[in-house]
Amino acid sequence: MTAPVSPPAAGVDVVVVGAGLSGLTAAHRLRQYGLSVRVFEASSRVGGRVSSTRVDGVHVDLGGTFVGPGQDRVIALADEVGVGRYRTYGAGENVIRWRGQRRRYRGTVPPVGASLLDVGRIQLTLDRLARTVPCGAPATAPQAAQLDAESLGSWLRRSRASSAARDLIAIAARTTWGCEPDEISLLHALHYIHQAGGLSSMLDTEGGAQEEHFVEGSHEIALRLAAALGDALTLDAPVERIASTGDGVRVTAADEVVTAGAVVVAVPPALRSRIVFAPALPPAHAQMAQRWPAGILSKAYAVYETPFWREQALSGQGLSDTGPVFITFDAGPEGADGPGVLLGFVGGVYARECDELPPAERRARVLSSFADLFGPRALDATGYVDQRWGAEPWVGGGPTAAPGPGSVVPYAATVAAPVGRVVWAGTETADRWTGFMDGAVRAGERAALEARALVAATARPAASTIASTTAPLTASPTGGTS
Repeated sequence: MTAPVSPPAAGVDVVVVGAGLSGLTAAHRLRQYGLSVRVFEASSRVGGRVSSTRVDGVHVDLGGTFVGPGQDRVIALADEVGVGRYRTYGAGENVIRWRGQRRRYRGTVPPVGASLLDVGRIQLTLDRLARTVPCGAPATAPQAAQLDAESLGSWLRRSRASSAARDLIAIAARTTWGCEPDEISLLHALHYIHQAGGLSSMLDTEGGAQEEHFVEGSHEIALRLAAALGDALTLDAPVERIASTGDGVRVTAADEVVTAGAVVVAVPPALRSRIVFAPALPPAHAQMAQRWPAGILSKAYAVYETPFWREQALSGQGLSDTGPVFITFDAGPEGADGPGVLLGFVGGVYARECDELPPAERRARVLSSFADLFGPRALDATGYVDQRWGAEPWVGGGPTAAPGPGSVVPYAATVAAPVGRVVWAGTETADRWTGFMDGAVRAGERAALEARALVAATARPAASTIASTTAPLTASPTGGTS
């Protein structure tokens, strides 16, 4: 019996695994360096944790949405491909539903009675501790082991934070990591806060990470990068095996084998374990993929004929101490009197419960949350959509990895450290703005430089069969939007 014959191996300079924002950025920069690339994406669309759709003719971002000051790499990339920005609507007062009462307020910190001073104390203490954790090297922080052994939740209790302060930090944890404070390493939380420039920078709208939207949506950046790759990008092609060959790698995806001088793996840490590496990854790298799971975060949008909350001089930004929606934003189009769009986040314990419900029940619960904040008119949505990132098989959750206590000191160094000719990308590998779109772009650019250096050191000419023509960065590939 004749043994099956493997398909001939095509050759490129670099293979990129994953067509999320980080992988697409790496491929884009590598081609600008004059290198040939091949990109494999497991799902049927590009973008990874950025995605979009239309509801009643209105564009909404289902994944990464906001950008703000200091996020210069994603802004520069958006400018490069011609995707504009507009400011998040924030005129008027915010609203909070707290302990059964609804109140209006201004600023980031809501009125929570006598606990307001304690909220400020906890924020200042977290910011101070965060500055002791070096960006990109959390395991080198003073008392790193002690900080890693404790959860954010246990630290709040040990610090005698008021119930209001604990509940507000829980809202931040669900939005930021898709988990509860007891589920996240204190060291990881502090590192995250430091590399985002502090809690205010991380959480604020005006002057913070939620200051702007992209006019065409964040997903459009990915679509335009993908369009330029042309036939170098293959969808519905999960990479099954990466074999190192001494002077290169052999990457197997479906029925195709591609050789290269280096490979950039741009998938969430937990999904690295779905790829067979030969030889096997060092133990710490393999264990990290098991110990750095994705959080659970969902987003819900309701569309209305008009942004009725603006008539009440409300900004559309709200907080709630009950679920399933615990934070909201006005996500309507720029400068329009209609339609109105409310965005709500459902994360952590609320996502675990709500994600399992039938679509009609999820809609009813989300609109009820909106009505608690903005009145009964919020029940009269003309359109609705939600995105359950925990149900995405090739994403696994979101918005980013949420390592628990004891998982940072042993494994943080493996998140971005290359293994031979395997280079890692993805927002978790960034040393600034990790977990954000800017971190994804930074990581892709850094990975492109590392891969270029590996290819240059090998001096191995690629026998690429991929067309080198670059398509204009103005048109989206057909069928790319989910």
